[in-house]
Amino acid sequence: MNDIFDCKLLIVDDEPELRRMVNEILRREGFMKIISAADCKEARQFFAHEKPDAVILDVSLPDGDGFSLMREFRAALAVPVLFLSARDEDENRLLGLGLGADDYITKPFLPRELTLRLRAVLSRAYFPTILMRTEKPIFHLGETEVDLNSGTVITKNDRLTLTAKEFTLLEKLYENRGNIVTGDSLCRAAWGDDLYGYENTLMVHIRRLREKIEPEPSSPRYLLTVRGLGYKLTGVEGK
Repeated sequence: MNDIFDCKLLIVDDEPELRRMVNEILRREGFMKIISAADCKEARQFFAHEKPDAVILDVSLPDGDGFSLMREFRAALAVPVLFLSARDEDENRLLGLGLGADDYITKPFLPRELTLRLRAVLSRAYFPTILMRTEKPIFHLGETEVDLNSGTVITKNDRLTLTAKEFTLLEKLYENRGNIVTGDSLCRAAWGDDLYGYENTLMVHIRRLREKIEPEPSSPRYLLTVRGLGYKLTGVEGK
């Protein structure tokens, strides 16, 4: 992969006209590797065989829901997921983001909004680790090794892949290791300048990050909560 436009995209939506429109929007932007699925069954088949680099996913599908489908995809591959849904209630948006989605856009949407958000998601997911080839730190938290070049966490018994949001949050915490990083600062790093309503979502992502880097996530030793202020990464040791 030499560019985000080399990414293979999977569109999952039961509306044929919507699939055609999104396909055209993305092709005009420069994406050429696009596949489309109309339901969960077809999406599972394409996901298993095509291994897309990102998924644009509807929430309401004829044979299931996008939230459950994203969980299935993420269990197999840490692929970026962007929801494109007619469900515009805050509850659904926060549920999707809380489950680990990289973004959530409601219909109707502006074509430019879709392409800008998709490009941002792909850049965060792949540029830091694949394209820029900038040497990033490898460090230890106790017996756990964190490699920010590959976005992986290696424990005694497992090798785990960070999602794009987990990677961004952990990198921000590492850059300020030993110091408090406010919740606003972490939200800004992960979601840009629209901070309202992301506090609970941040807590969900922090909990999932602890499940990967902490020996006992319920009693964290390295990613600490500083009540009323934010979070702090401690106990960092170089390789």
